[in-house]
Amino acid sequence: MFDLSPSDLDAITLSLKVGLWSVLVSLPFAFGIAYVLARVEFALKPIVSAALLLPLVLPPVVTGFFLLLAFGKSGPIGAFLESWFGITVAFKWTGAVIAAAVMGLPLMVMGMRISIESVDRRLEMAARTLGAGRWRTFFTVTLPLSLPGILAGAVLSFARSFGEFGATITFVSNIPGETRTLPIAIYALLQTPTGDAAAFKLSMVAIVVALAAIIFAEVLNRRLPKMTSRDDA
Repeated sequence: MFDLSPSDLDAITLSLKVGLWSVLVSLPFAFGIAYVLARVEFALKPIVSAALLLPLVLPPVVTGFFLLLAFGKSGPIGAFLESWFGITVAFKWTGAVIAAAVMGLPLMVMGMRISIESVDRRLEMAARTLGAGRWRTFFTVTLPLSLPGILAGAVLSFARSFGEFGATITFVSNIPGETRTLPIAIYALLQTPTGDAAAFKLSMVAIVVALAAIIFAEVLNRRLPKMTSRDDA
């Protein structure tokens, strides 16, 4: 049932590559945003939180359209990258990474924010009282305790990136071997009279990957309160 063609394997491999790179690219930004939202109070915090969730509630095609306006050859960011560095991301697999990162960022930030907020500040204060500096406290107390949630957020972001379709096809189109990820390959197969069987196989692959990611994230989330309570004891 899972005898996949070379083009199917290419689509799966590209989706995995896009998903992994999108997580790596967005991870530092997501953690910085999550930490600020979890620990800093400022007037525009509700607006920043709402803006962060926009990719989850907007039609993905809208997000892809704005990415095309920004990163296209005539867009402000795209023109800058091409003129100064000779880099083009529109209609390239790197553009698919950007689209996936934007769509997965809210899930990553939400998971990280909850994880950071769950860290008992009394433990941080105790570390500071015992002589640990701000950065040492962060790396020895805050980061280890929030790590399971951080990883869970990254895994959910990967799952979202792996299945991204609307923003990707709008921004980088459907180019075999370059931007045809797994969801786009399924869509392309459904446009052909005899593509149902192949589309079913790829859909099963997508379900397996998404289910595995969700289960892994759930396991990490279940470990978080146990680790915190153990340290409190």
